[in-house]
Amino acid sequence: MNPLSFFPSLRLAWRLVSFASFAAVLAGCAGVKVTAVSNDDYLTLRRGDVLTTGNLGTSSIAALQVVGSDEKGCLAQFLACRNALENTTGLDDEQRLSALAELWLKEAQDGRNSMAPQSRTDAYLESARYAYAYLFLTARLPGQRALEDRQTQVRDYYNFSVQQALTEVFERYHGHPPSPEHPQGNFRIVTGRWTVTGQMKDVRLADDRQLPKELIPAASLSFGGLRNQYRRDGVGAELVAVTAKRVVSKDSDELPWSETPFPAITALAHFPGKTLEEVLSTYEVEVIGYDPYRHDSVEIHGVEVPLAANFTSGYGLWLARSGFARQSLLTLVGRGEVLERPHVYMLQPFDPDRRIIVMLHGLASSPEAWINVANEVLGDEELRRNFQIWQVYYPTNLPIAVNNQAIRQAIEQTLRNFDPQGEAKASHDMVLVGHSMGGVLSRLMVSSSGERLWDAMLSDFDIKGARVQKVKASLGPYLYFEPLPQVSRAVFAAAPHRGTPFAENRISRWAAGLVRMPVSMLTRFKEVTQALVDPNSAAPVALRRPLNSIDNLSNQDPFVKAAADLPISLYVRYHSIIGNHTPNLEVLLSSDGVVPYASSHLPGAESELVVPSWHSVQETPQAIVEIRRVLHEHLKGLKPSPANDTGSP
Repeated sequence: MNPLSFFPSLRLAWRLVSFASFAAVLAGCAGVKVTAVSNDDYLTLRRGDVLTTGNLGTSSIAALQVVGSDEKGCLAQFLACRNALENTTGLDDEQRLSALAELWLKEAQDGRNSMAPQSRTDAYLESARYAYAYLFLTARLPGQRALEDRQTQVRDYYNFSVQQALTEVFERYHGHPPSPEHPQGNFRIVTGRWTVTGQMKDVRLADDRQLPKELIPAASLSFGGLRNQYRRDGVGAELVAVTAKRVVSKDSDELPWSETPFPAITALAHFPGKTLEEVLSTYEVEVIGYDPYRHDSVEIHGVEVPLAANFTSGYGLWLARSGFARQSLLTLVGRGEVLERPHVYMLQPFDPDRRIIVMLHGLASSPEAWINVANEVLGDEELRRNFQIWQVYYPTNLPIAVNNQAIRQAIEQTLRNFDPQGEAKASHDMVLVGHSMGGVLSRLMVSSSGERLWDAMLSDFDIKGARVQKVKASLGPYLYFEPLPQVSRAVFAAAPHRGTPFAENRISRWAAGLVRMPVSMLTRFKEVTQALVDPNSAAPVALRRPLNSIDNLSNQDPFVKAAADLPISLYVRYHSIIGNHTPNLEVLLSSDGVVPYASSHLPGAESELVVPSWHSVQETPQAIVEIRRVLHEHLKGLKPSPANDTGSP
């Protein structure tokens, strides 16, 4: 007798179990299991792809499954798999094109070390072509897919593939281009199956007589010392063209200015054809280089799209390769390749429609003093649209009066070169930003000397008779000046307008003894001294110690004392940023560790910000925010241009 007959409920349960087992066998154990996915896994599943994980993304894997393949099998039989994707009716255009773009990119990436260079370049161009077709030649416009992860991925495939193809072609043909240079910057190159034509006429290089020495992907650069890296999302390969191996060299003095030797370029690859079929059948590509400072967007197949850009990499590379820090110290003591006169470095090619910010560093310093200030200005979209930055590198071993005259000349000569008529927007309403001794120089450039400096000279020296005109002829350029008419605003950071007792301490006096001036300047000073000193009397006390920049920063220096009260132009608005490194003292008695508050404070300033900081206050976040605020205020106060006040084309 079956024991289950005594328990009806057990008999029912047994039958259910038997039925379930039988059904499972018939169904081949089919079923769906549910497991929880972590946040990290969720993002990997949604956004992981060949560029982020090295493996195909979920969209491409899904497309492969439609044609009965998988990642490993497809890559093993790449030609057959590609043909299956191209000819299947089970996928729409977007699914097919995006999968092919990623597959070609995977092929190129996996073959970095094993493929022939031209075959690898071909693969990158194929990836760029399929991505291009997906973005601009499918039924839906890019704006209709704006929130889709897949479009962002495919845009990145396009940008990366164009970047890699161009840099590889450049490296292969660098130094021996296959076709003669064209006066408008056009070129034609045959690589593998592809014919690459292009034009770079929108990109102005510092030396337009030569091809770039390097073409560097901006994404490959990382910089220590820069708090942020600023870029703009969009379409295009972000590149830096290198036109000089060194920023500072003996040739730097040939002209008082130079445009950046590391201009930013955004390159687009256009594939000829009006239809999807025409684009997919071509092996021609046209590359166009754009200046991302001048163009925010471009039109491709009737669609306006943002142009990708990197605004930090060129600037960071310029600083990293400059040698400024070493040379500025060597110049101070008269060693190495001594800088003899000021030089204006333009951080981008001259743009007549952007106002100019001139930055002046301090003693024993260089443009590196503005590392994060300049970068943060470039990172502010409104400021970037409206301003261009000039950084003046000058020999800080020279007296302030000499640098004041020489820097004025360098700025005016630069403006005359690029805007001879003085009619461009760039030649008006310039902004000076100076730190420490650069702040003193900035103040002199917006001040009127009148007779004050000459009178001070007469009081210190016994100059009479015929010697008066001789001295005036020698010292007139340094003692008589008017405000730079192009400047309408200035920012002074930690500027010792009335000098500092720090310049009189033992260490400073020792350092002053090490300062050496160029031979050319010593010769000039010898002539001036001969004019100043009465040959029938002993030399005045003022000439018994070295006449150099450290002496000029002393609160006992006659020039600084006389210059401290020179009137600032009524047309110039000015602002003060002051460091406070003595928090236990009241503000009026405070100091930044080098310059007392009383010396940095200027009556009549539109604003004054005191920041808890050592002397290098300009690099603090508070000071940078304040400088940006002042620049925005400057823009608001300008009269709108009838054409276009944004500075954009």
